[in-house]
Amino acid sequence: MRQSLKILSALSLSLSVSAFAGSLTLSSQDISQGELMDKNQEFVGFGCSGGNLSPQLTWENAPKNTKSFAITAYDHDAPTGSGWWHWQVVNIPSNVSTLGSNAGSTTENLLPAGSVQIQNDYGSRGFGGACPPAGHGVHHYQFTIHALSVEKLELPDNASGALAGYMINANSIESSTIESLYKRD
Repeated sequence: MRQSLKILSALSLSLSVSAFAGSLTLSSQDISQGELMDKNQEFVGFGCSGGNLSPQLTWENAPKNTKSFAITAYDHDAPTGSGWWHWQVVNIPSNVSTLGSNAGSTTENLLPAGSVQIQNDYGSRGFGGACPPAGHGVHHYQFTIHALSVEKLELPDNASGALAGYMINANSIESSTIESLYKRD
């Protein structure tokens, strides 16, 4: 009986590991899990003087039924009561698997055709870099790729970060996150 349980347990573990072998993964040449971001990803304004460049992002192993992607960048440590949306991009075509550094530019159109940037909490459409209050300690910035079940999210032109986040999460099949850090002394 014990031998049968060991075999079943080993088989179950083997099946669990193989089920996750094809899971959606996110990587970057510019940011790393649990590491401080470079000044290039710092905002320009509000007392910050960085490069305001969105990081390069690559994703792999999207579910077969993925019809589009969305990217979000969110700081839950912002002292607002609701966090801070730094970047939201929706309607990224399903055949795209990478965005170059500065793809979230607010002045140049560097995203794949059909992609839409939602207004961030700085008030612009595009990437708004890290800019935590000086002396506020380390903030955690969650860059997430979402595989979506729809080709296009129907959002109004003035969609809030909360509405876009709701629609992304309602249609997300799978996601993967890199949580990078930043602080200002």
